[in-house]
Amino acid sequence: MVPQQYSAYVFSFFMSLLMSSIMSLVISIFNVGLIDGIVSVWLKAWTLAFVIAFPTIVAITPLVRKSVAICCRKE
Repeated sequence: MVPQQYSAYVFSFFMSLLMSSIMSLVISIFNVGLIDGIVSVWLKAWTLAFVIAFPTIVAITPLVRKSVAICCRKE
């Protein structure tokens, strides 16, 4: 198990893993269709997407948290 102090990085890892996989699959199918070899096309796109998504999510998480705090009132 990962210590609680690293939970933001674990969250970012799983969020970027799932979002990059879903988005790269949708975009790959949209661009080339359901062709033979779509899995190979998708995995190549997913690899690049994940490499970009993980550090991006880590970097923008504080900004997003501040934006949410501004938009949501405390009850």
